[in-house]
Amino acid sequence: MILELIKADITTIKADAIVNAANSSLLGGGGVDGAIHRKGGKAILKACIEIRNRQGKCKTGEAVITTAGNLPSKYVIHTVGPVWNGDSEEKNTLLANCYRNSLKLAIENDVKVLAFPNISTGIYHFPKDKAADIAIASVNSFTEKEKIEKVIFVCFDEENYQIYEERLNLQ
Repeated sequence: MILELIKADITTIKADAIVNAANSSLLGGGGVDGAIHRKGGKAILKACIEIRNRQGKCKTGEAVITTAGNLPSKYVIHTVGPVWNGDSEEKNTLLANCYRNSLKLAIENDVKVLAFPNISTGIYHFPKDKAADIAIASVNSFTEKEKIEKVIFVCFDEENYQIYEERLNLQ
């Protein structure tokens, strides 16, 4: 599996699937979640409502998959990251589960190229350096990673980009 790092708006990425840092309602919100819902259009919201009607809210660390609507990818994998309220093993595990469960859904849907945003580092206040370490470790240790051709870490801001660049030794 190739790891790639780019600084961009994830809604512009051409991949088999992009990951949405969603909230548990799956109905859109701020940050990357709002941007994906706005640019992806009503098809994403409709699919999310169908999932909610079937299973209820999406729990922290879990993931669900929908169409990408008007986005240049085929799917959106929605995962709910933890809200940071202090260092705890539980929060670290929940964030790692976001990456693992997204990768599992990707494989189940024959996704070969998957793009991740910086989950939980915006309004959920997860420390960016700690979140990057968890993201990279979770992807690298995923047991079926050979089934994915490429994972793209998409950083919206320069601070996250520099943290990932340092961690991935891409300078």
